[in-house]
Amino acid sequence: MHSMLVHAHSGLRWLVLIFLVLAIVTAWGKWSKQTAYPDGKLPLLGFIFTHVQLLLGFILYFISPKVQFASGVMKDSMLRFYTVEHITLMLLAIALITVGYIKAKKQIPAPQGHRTIVRYYAIGLALILLSIPWPFRGLGAGWF
Repeated sequence: MHSMLVHAHSGLRWLVLIFLVLAIVTAWGKWSKQTAYPDGKLPLLGFIFTHVQLLLGFILYFISPKVQFASGVMKDSMLRFYTVEHITLMLLAIALITVGYIKAKKQIPAPQGHRTIVRYYAIGLALILLSIPWPFRGLGAGWF
């Protein structure tokens, strides 16, 4: 079960990244043209996929052998990353994406909503990219 969840969590990361980038690019284009915000499907899909990813991540956090609460965790860079750094940055990123989505929905002049999506989603995306255990970082993770 653990292996299946790890693969699902790793695979879903690509959907999260794709939909966040698409939402940012689309909102940027609409913001720069000062157009209306007729539908928010891409920001909504980015919002949904990040929250599904969060749920999978929470399950993995409590069953993963890479997350430990022993005394030497902070000395081991891999254990520290998964136990502290990864979850902290991801929670912050998802909180920013959530706040950005909710604020954008409430902003009546549409260009302001586009600007909000661009700002919050871009910061969230940057935090996500920083906290993904990419294979080249040597943290025991693969591309999928």
